[in-house]
This record gives sequence, structure tokens and C-alpha cells, in this order.
Amino acid sequence: MAHVFATQRIPGRCFELITSRGHTLDVHPTDEILSTLRIIERLGPAEVLICTLANEITAEVFESAPQLRMVANYAVGYNNIDMEAAARAGVAVTNTPGALTEATADLTWALLMAAARRVVEGDRVCRAGEFHGWLPTLLLGREVHGASIGIIGAGRIGAAVARRAKGFSMRIFYWSRSPKPELELELGAVR
Repeated sequence: MAHVFATQRIPGRCFELITSRGHTLDVHPTDEILSTLRIIERLGPAEVLICTLANEITAEVFESAPQLRMVANYAVGYNNIDMEAAARAGVAVTNTPGALTEATADLTWALLMAAARRVVEGDRVCRAGEFHGWLPTLLLGREVHGASIGIIGAGRIGAAVARRAKGFSMRIFYWSRSPKPELELELGAVR
């Protein structure tokens, strides 16, 4: 069985699954973002490192841990990991490309709605005690339902944003290096 070190707690059942399969798990006990030096100090005999995008996994990490076999990056990308050093050390690197798709699309919509309906501005007015009664045009904002939306990049996140736009009966326009027939058929999106 493997010895696993995680730089932070992460949501979901990941840790439960690791221990239920007989692996030893050491999780850094706080939400402190560990520096490269602290990771090297804490890694100990671990053969698997679970890290996040906030952790820089440099050549020094691989050089200090010859027993390391895998780095599991809890992130969409892996730009925080020295991939050349990982390859030289024979360490496999994994990531979680779909983990944040829906959350990112939700936040995109939160920002879109806040901007269209002037939510932040309205909050400031109320908190400053400047709201003195309703007016027909006060912080009116823009209609989102039935509007047009342009999405640049129609990968997983762009497609998730487009699905939400369909719920608002929006005309969906997208740009992508390659056509996305599934978006065009399912949502009526136009490239």
C-alpha cells in the first residue's frame, strides 16, 4: 500500500476512498498554503503527493523525494508543477480537468447577473444608507432573458455557460478554434 501526503484538505470522498483501500494518509492539518520548502519537509516517505494549484511543485521536490511515484494535482491544469522534472524523475502527474467546470460556470453567471442587474451597485447604495425609496428606473439594469450572449472558448466551461444561457432563452454565439456541433444542435448556438 502507498503512503499519501496531501498539502490541504479537499472536498468530497477522496480521502475516505484512499484510506478505505488500505493506503496511509497524512493530511496537512491547516489551510496554510505550503511553500515548496514546507512540502519537502512534510513529504517524508510519501510515494503519492496530493497538491493544489496553490502549491509549486518544483524540481527540488522531485530531487528530495526519490520514492515519489505520483503527484495528483487537485486542479484543472498543471502549470504549478515542473513537468520536465517530473518526467526526469519518472513521476506520474494527474489533474482534475472537470472538477471546476460547473462551479466556474455558476460564478460566470453570478458575475453576469450582478453586472446586468447592477447588484453590487445596489448593495453599495443600501449599505451607505442612500436608498430613499423605489423609482421605476432606479438601478434598472439590463434584461438578461432573451438577450444575446457571446462565449469565447467553447470547451467544458464555455459549454456549461451556454447551457445556462439556454435556460434564459438567450441567443448563443460562440467562438472556438473548432466547430462544436453538439452545442449547435443541442442549444442552437452559432459560431
